[in-house]
Amino acid sequence: MKLNFEHLQSAHCENGVTRSLLKNIGINQITEPLAFGIGSGLFYVYIPLLKINNGPVIAFRPMPGLIFKRTCKALGIPVIRKKFSSKQKAEVFLNSTLNEGHPVGCQVGVYYLTYFPKEYRFHFNAHNLIVYGKEDDKYLISDPVMETVTSLNSYELERVRFARGTLSPRGQIYYPEAGAVITEDQIKKAIVSGIKKNVREMLNIPFPFVGVKGIRYTGNKIKQWRNKLGVKQAGLYLAQLVRMQEEIGTGGGGFRYIYAAFLQEAYAYHPIDDLLEISKMFTESGDLWRTAAIQAAGIYKGRITSQEDFDTMGNYLIEIADIEYKAFTALKNIKWR
Repeated sequence: MKLNFEHLQSAHCENGVTRSLLKNIGINQITEPLAFGIGSGLFYVYIPLLKINNGPVIAFRPMPGLIFKRTCKALGIPVIRKKFSSKQKAEVFLNSTLNEGHPVGCQVGVYYLTYFPKEYRFHFNAHNLIVYGKEDDKYLISDPVMETVTSLNSYELERVRFARGTLSPRGQIYYPEAGAVITEDQIKKAIVSGIKKNVREMLNIPFPFVGVKGIRYTGNKIKQWRNKLGVKQAGLYLAQLVRMQEEIGTGGGGFRYIYAAFLQEAYAYHPIDDLLEISKMFTESGDLWRTAAIQAAGIYKGRITSQEDFDTMGNYLIEIADIEYKAFTALKNIKWR
């Protein structure tokens, strides 16, 4: 049982799953940047009381599945989505869905993904991939961050679909219903709704550790980590930030580049010059996130450990917050035609 499915490599797993599943039902207009932007994919939250791998939760994306859900909703595409308490029922539903001819998206943990390089395997349960068939005991896998297709046996797939811990996927499976026809006008409206939602989430959530405020909050906290936590623990916290930023689904810097590309593509539907100027701001922010990652890695590896080095790291995030506040405010003030 092997469905007619085209593997497409992407920068980010859920963008890639969204684009590929939509393309599979004949919707070819949605690129990876459009999926990310329509799905309001930019986010930031720092939660020190909640730990993953002995470090604070730092996320650069919304909850897993939301980009797909929001994109489909904005385009008026019905979605089938299920979670399971029973591994057996999850496998039965997966097999029956494949038999009906539907490739499906699955949320999984990466720690037991056997085709991932060992250095990328840690306890992170918000990865997304596509199952597009089964041959004997091998499920055929299209993982958007991989260059080619791969496979998992039934035990391996069950293990990652029911990984335990924070954001446990509980066998989550999802796919769009076929038959939708997407017009240019729908895409234009979806772009605007996606931008407005992202503006709200990055500027208006009233908590200091979320959105642009959260980036600035983290920057100020980093300046205190050396004295409060000690150099070793503070370095581990910065390693957590870099891991979430650069190794999981492209993270901080990569997401800004994708969003910049989204605004450039949005210009084709809404020829407003401000979109191109704001796109440059997000590219600038992405560059600075990458610079911050290099600084954090230097601290973690023990090459630079003075208070001044921590202050520099914190100031990078504060500067990023200033840029993104300006960018999102400019998006908020656009007069859509």
